[in-house]
Amino acid sequence: MIYSIEEILETVRMIQAEHLDIRTVTMGINLRGCISDNVREMNENIYETITSRAEKLVSEAAAVEGMFGIPIVNKRISVTPIASLLDTPLSGKPEGKAVQGAVSVAKTLDRAAKDLNIDFIGGYSALVHKGFTAGDSILISSIPGALTSTERVCSSVNVATTKSGINMDAILLMGQVIKKTAAIDPVGCAKLVVFANAPQDNPFMAGAFHGEGEPETVINVGISGPGVVRAVLSQMDNADLGELSETIKRTSFKITRMGELVGREMAERLGVEFGIVDLSLAPTPAEGDSVANILEVMGLEKCGTHGTTAALALLTDAVKKGGAMATSYTGGLSGAFIPVSEDAGMVESVKQKAIGIDKLEAMTSVCSVGLDMLVVPGDTPAETLSAIIADECAIGVVNNKTTGVRIIPAGKEGEYVEFGGLLGGSYVMPLNKFSSANFVRRGGRIPAPIQSFKN
Repeated sequence: MIYSIEEILETVRMIQAEHLDIRTVTMGINLRGCISDNVREMNENIYETITSRAEKLVSEAAAVEGMFGIPIVNKRISVTPIASLLDTPLSGKPEGKAVQGAVSVAKTLDRAAKDLNIDFIGGYSALVHKGFTAGDSILISSIPGALTSTERVCSSVNVATTKSGINMDAILLMGQVIKKTAAIDPVGCAKLVVFANAPQDNPFMAGAFHGEGEPETVINVGISGPGVVRAVLSQMDNADLGELSETIKRTSFKITRMGELVGREMAERLGVEFGIVDLSLAPTPAEGDSVANILEVMGLEKCGTHGTTAALALLTDAVKKGGAMATSYTGGLSGAFIPVSEDAGMVESVKQKAIGIDKLEAMTSVCSVGLDMLVVPGDTPAETLSAIIADECAIGVVNNKTTGVRIIPAGKEGEYVEFGGLLGGSYVMPLNKFSSANFVRRGGRIPAPIQSFKN
């Protein structure tokens, strides 16, 4: 890649004044070679594999930061879905012993992340969109204990795909898991996402895992830059929406080129394959680093009012088009994130009652994720949590897109709950008071939609 002096100066300005950064460099690591019929031996294999392959991840990221002058905010690892490792050592054991063994694996992942000074490690995961293996059941049962006894481990469970439909048995179970986790420590729920159509090369947490078909070790990059887009659009008061789209495309192109530059340099330094660039606009709690504020600059008085879904659709589409022209290797989630507690503008909208769960659900039909970092009353029934997940999965399955739910039952309606750091904090949102329990308890699988038959 060849960059002009003007591009370099523009990038410097974006970094210094507009919160431009590489949000994450994530190393994906295959752990299938670690399987053993003895869980203690398997834990040793897992620790050795992770720490040897990622030994230089943090130091090389620091070197690349210095080389290009581009902040790399998070250094992370994703691993093979751990449920696929658990059958051999834990299948057939008493439930309590099996869960204890799974939690020991989570603690091994956490120890490796701490020793490497990694921010988060993802892949404490299961793929159950058509049913459960013994390892899947053990892992899901262990999630409350695993996430509340570790600091850096993230978990995800894929419960639906467009090809297979929606596993309502898994969704009912995940509502119970979220409820149990929140009862121990609500922050554990911030490290757990329930997916439909989960991407297998996602560099962002909490949903990252190293999927089937991926190389032995790979570097995936997640870019950011809501503040950059907002700054550019704030100078276009008289532009029409087509002109806004074109400007977002050009800005996304520049941001993505920077992401690919960093990703390829990191992969070369570490001697591993370069995977993808995730083109997502990922907000943080920092002032001016908000996707909601971008929508407001477009002309909405407050994010959540009528027109918000249309504005978000424009933004997501333009980000994807611009980014796709800058790299041939797009992947992950790619689009615009709307995590409520991690976006200061979104939190303000919740506070002013400009946005609620129904509007957020509508927005997830056009953004790149789903209901993300949503705080609901702590006494919300598990069946209601399951019904919320089911609604979100239906949007993903019918529209052949990724959707997810990261929901945190904590506090009382209207209270402010703080999680700290990049997780931010938000006000507890009200939910519909009528029950969905009889629906979700029916169980079974909602069949795949007719548009999934494409062969």
